[in-house]
Amino acid sequence: MKKSFNIIILCVAVLSLVGCDTLKSLHSEYKSQATVPTDVFGENVAMAGDSTSIAQLSWREFFTDPLLQRLIDTALMRNTDINSARIAIQQSEAALAAAKQAFFPSVFFSPSGSISSFGGSAAAKTYNLPLQVNWDIDAFGTIKGQKRKSEVLLLQAKTAEQAVRANIISAVAQQYSTLLLLDQQLEILMATDSLWNISLETQKILWENGKSYSTAVNQMESSYLNVKTSIVDARRNIRQVENAICRLLAITPQHIERSHLHKYSLPRRFQTGVPAMLLQNRPDIRMADLEMAEAFYNTQAARAAFYPSISLQGLAGWTNSAGGAVVNPGKILLNAVASLTQPIYAQGKLKANLKMNQLAQEDLMNQYVQTVIDAGSEVNEALADCQAAIEKHDYYRRQVEVLKDAYRGTHELMDNGKANYLEVLTAQETLLNAQLNEAVNMYNGAMGIIALYIALGGATK
Repeated sequence: MKKSFNIIILCVAVLSLVGCDTLKSLHSEYKSQATVPTDVFGENVAMAGDSTSIAQLSWREFFTDPLLQRLIDTALMRNTDINSARIAIQQSEAALAAAKQAFFPSVFFSPSGSISSFGGSAAAKTYNLPLQVNWDIDAFGTIKGQKRKSEVLLLQAKTAEQAVRANIISAVAQQYSTLLLLDQQLEILMATDSLWNISLETQKILWENGKSYSTAVNQMESSYLNVKTSIVDARRNIRQVENAICRLLAITPQHIERSHLHKYSLPRRFQTGVPAMLLQNRPDIRMADLEMAEAFYNTQAARAAFYPSISLQGLAGWTNSAGGAVVNPGKILLNAVASLTQPIYAQGKLKANLKMNQLAQEDLMNQYVQTVIDAGSEVNEALADCQAAIEKHDYYRRQVEVLKDAYRGTHELMDNGKANYLEVLTAQETLLNAQLNEAVNMYNGAMGIIALYIALGGATK
């Protein structure tokens, strides 16, 4: 007992030599040191409106189509990636619970017994019924640092789950938008098929009456058949997108119920607000900061490795083994040991480990800044896509109206023999392309607003 008491005195002396500042540093908690550029969204972003509020909306408030909401609900419940992320959270919670228990002593019950005989003498039976206690003294914050690191890892797991969640919501919404675009394109092609069939029949009548040439009929029929093949392609593309949505929902291939010609309401103007506030919700920004926190605690652990580890061990039990003698009945055995292990020379491994962890911190700081810059670029691109779609919307709508009038007028002229088939073909194809371009522009606007919502940290609620 006296030796154990001396070791404890030595431990206290070591702690006093280390100093309060060092101990405070080893027990300190991570504080974010990251900085964000003031012009993270770019100098050319100068808009006003309501995009600031977009990131604050839940996905149900943002995506109001009930059929799309139903698909997202199914994906969030069944998708394999989101379920794996939830399991990772549970694993991190278990690891944190274990890290918290490390502050307490470990207790073991290890009974043992033996029978021995020498030179034919009567067998000596010995037994031990000890209860052993081991307790690591967290003088230099090693256990506390591990617990804080486990808390950070749990936050990382939750942030990763939010990132997966946002990606799934975004993917389902994007595929759904693609499906609506294909539906609209198919409807346009079906309407064009009907109109071009009328033009073809008209051209055939003109040819039969000697008012046109067979080449005109062939050319008209060729264009008409091209629309037919486009209809087949559109239907095939619809099936492909439906299958992609089914994979996201982890269900077997089947028809996806959706709205008819669903249109997204795009805000006319946008506001970027304060960059730091808008980017706080992004999982990748928070993950980058949490990775720096993890590296901080790794560095603390590497620094703490230079200092001694202190442990207390105690043993209490019942035994009949008294050294070289066997006594019956047994007696109570009490034993207490304090130990201190101070690294002196570890072949440079401790210094190298500390240096590597410090460099890792510096590298993660650079990565954080780059993540913020990338996030600002994504917001800038999404805003540009939305604005471009808004600006082109009225132009495309007017273009389609004008070309419809041009097509009708050209067709009437052909019926009266005042226009040839080439003029009619040109009017038909120009109108078809304009209608398809209008649909694609609406799709681009929808994709832009979805991208803006995700880029601002939406869909994490």
